[in-house]
Amino acid sequence: MDNQKKKMNRREFLSYSALGLAGLTLLPSWVYANGVRIAPSDRVVLGFIGLGQQGLSDFNSFTPCPGVQVVAGCDADSIKRERFALRVQTWQKKLGATSRCDLYEFYGDMLERKDIDAVSIATPDHWHALTAIDACNAGKDVYVQKPLAYTIREGLEMVKAVRRNNAVLQIGSQQRSGKEFQQAIALVRGGAIGHIEKIYAKVGNPPTPFNLPEQAVPASLNWNLWMGPLNDPKIHYHPDLCPPVSLNPEKNEALWGAWRWYCELGNGYTADWGAHMFDIAQAAIGMDGSGPAEYIPKGYNGTPYLTMKYQNGIIMTEQPYREDNVNAQGIQFIGTKGWLKVARGYIECSEPSLLQKQQTAVGKGEYEVSSPHMQNFIDSVRSRKNPIAPVEVGCSTNTLCCLANIATELKRPVKWDPATLSFENDKEASEHRLYHYQYRRPYKL
Repeated sequence: MDNQKKKMNRREFLSYSALGLAGLTLLPSWVYANGVRIAPSDRVVLGFIGLGQQGLSDFNSFTPCPGVQVVAGCDADSIKRERFALRVQTWQKKLGATSRCDLYEFYGDMLERKDIDAVSIATPDHWHALTAIDACNAGKDVYVQKPLAYTIREGLEMVKAVRRNNAVLQIGSQQRSGKEFQQAIALVRGGAIGHIEKIYAKVGNPPTPFNLPEQAVPASLNWNLWMGPLNDPKIHYHPDLCPPVSLNPEKNEALWGAWRWYCELGNGYTADWGAHMFDIAQAAIGMDGSGPAEYIPKGYNGTPYLTMKYQNGIIMTEQPYREDNVNAQGIQFIGTKGWLKVARGYIECSEPSLLQKQQTAVGKGEYEVSSPHMQNFIDSVRSRKNPIAPVEVGCSTNTLCCLANIATELKRPVKWDPATLSFENDKEASEHRLYHYQYRRPYKL
């Protein structure tokens, strides 16, 4: 048995409830989580990379999951690191656990720890690929926020890293775990509204060029590290990109990082909400791991909306999904037998007998706290089975969002082969930065 233990890695340990985990001293040998007694062999030990608002939200979502232990956090901002440690220690005290959370500026140092099973990544998008790939190579499982990556090639390389290392990766598309979206997917897949012909998916506008004025970098922030692989000389510090915080007096971020709204750093609403709404559309029509073959930008030859065409004839447009709320993000599926509309806290169908019309108020940021989605990830870490939103799902949705923005920036249609994952004789598109850009030295993909 001793020889077998030496050969087993931490992932295999989690599969065997009879085996204990030596070397972890932060919690007693048995702990209680929400009234459930957790053995050492059933714990999943987490480290967090990216400790801004989204990182804190993800931490709050993981804490109700029985058997989760948080031991470390990493961020380029020292004050955000301190804030995270205080939040973790407060939670640990409530559990009756030893109050401790190790902090790191560079995530590579955290990945060297053998006691960490998985990492939760909530960095800006341009860091997703490097952190996730390095985590997989270090033997960790990964929960990473959506969209999966900043570019198409980054997403493809993440898929390779996950499968090469037999890792579990869950993309933070928490709508996949939402009851109204699960119901909508089941109805569409089951043919309740017939063959799908059109999809209206309202997500919002693409990014705009970076135009924020340069400001002094806070003493607490390692701006060079925050930039990471980005190599565009036009990018400089502005508090909207990495909002400062303070602990005394306590002052949290005034807004969620605005880097996502600028094309040099992010993919706008196209990816921010597209990673949710386009993602659900893909799931419902059986296109996970695939995607549209043609992207026609808004305004091209009078095209009123961004239009995406699938090889099976389905057409998806970025446009309002309901007439009485044209700015709300959501989806409408239009089939040969009727229609179905779905959004957060809302589902409605042309055939009322298929469901009861449901509409509940969802507060801003409320939906971001999704313990069921995190629990699904933790269950997958233990079982070694795919989570509800595995890396291939995140990759195909990310590819869709990037291609939509490439067509928008080129101001013409772009054709993509979802089988070969390549452009069709389009050198300009294949050289676009959203397919891949040259990383700043010494970073390499």
